[in-house]
Amino acid sequence: MSNATMGNTVPAAHQKGGRGFGGRLVFALILVLAGSLVWAEPVAWQQLSERERTLLQRFEDRWDGFTPEQQARLRRGVERWSSMTPEQRQRARREFGKWQRLTPEQRDRLRKAYQRFQALPPEQRQRIREARQRFRQLSPERQRRLRERWQNLTPEQRQRFRERRRQRLESSQ
Repeated sequence: MSNATMGNTVPAAHQKGGRGFGGRLVFALILVLAGSLVWAEPVAWQQLSERERTLLQRFEDRWDGFTPEQQARLRRGVERWSSMTPEQRQRARREFGKWQRLTPEQRDRLRKAYQRFQALPPEQRQRIREARQRFRQLSPERQRRLRERWQNLTPEQRQRFRERRRQRLESSQ
């Protein structure tokens, strides 16, 4: 899914009955982030760094009305933006432009698809990422033909395709 600026690999240590290192790391990060949100203090506009004020300038008039959590989220965005290369920033601008042009219904579908993706096991998410990368390496014409072919399938044909693919993946493991 495209989102405003982004886009996670978890070690294969996840096995039945255990979380592995990746699970513990994610849990620890969630605790740290949750703790920072609970104890976040409001920050006055003048307390922001020059860089933060420059990048957040359009929010200056509303800054004091933001919750501490909203302020913290915006400041983290400045950190991420500042650490990006020019190429990454350009890509982020393009992706955000695409997102803004979507209808609310399209955005909702993408959010739900992203949530479904996040709920998948790490190995399955990795396989999807790899398949997407292979697709992106195809010529634009080949991509177009494959999209067109998929869109012309009936829901039943799509389901059969998914089932066959899942069986092939399971048998290859």
